[in-house]
Amino acid sequence: MDAKDPKNLIRIARQNGDAADGTPLDLGERVRALRKARDWTLEQAARQAGLARSTLSKIENGQMSPTYDALKKLAVGLEISVPQLFTPPQAEKVNGRLSITKSGQGSAQATVTYEHELLAETLTKKQMLPYRARVRARDMSEFEGWVRHDGEEFLYVLTGVIRLYTEFYEPIEMRRGDSAYYDATMGHNVVSVSAEDANILWVTSLT
Repeated sequence: MDAKDPKNLIRIARQNGDAADGTPLDLGERVRALRKARDWTLEQAARQAGLARSTLSKIENGQMSPTYDALKKLAVGLEISVPQLFTPPQAEKVNGRLSITKSGQGSAQATVTYEHELLAETLTKKQMLPYRARVRARDMSEFEGWVRHDGEEFLYVLTGVIRLYTEFYEPIEMRRGDSAYYDATMGHNVVSVSAEDANILWVTSLT
């Protein structure tokens, strides 16, 4: 895989810490996590649920399968519903994340047609991939077919003049301050039509 291929930049960003955990829910671990979230000892949780401490300990350690009656007692004691015992916890939400990329300090990735500068690289599990691109290409013949990938994409022209080619629409000439939002599964390519290389900001969704 060529990491400098623009399509692979998106693929690598999607894979950066975003792999889904497909392992089945462990009831014992779930019960233990719920108990610890309430800052309860085994004795406190067992008393709250009306179960023997030894029974709760065996459930948490996977040494016994609780009866439905025991599950109901656990749910009542933890103040949740029985189905919630088998529902994975919601992914932890991280607040206040911030990544600063000073001008010219992004990670450079050059291709024949574009010079990419990846931004906010210090953040993992991003929902979108921002990058600046210097458009070298002057003609569609310089591309090996359409670029297409999952997600949606936003393009903003920073300097110069570009022509946006898309699979289902007529080419569109765009100048500084113009922007486009499009379905990235649709083939798309960008060329510079100004004397100098154009510069654009691209933001691609990663979900």
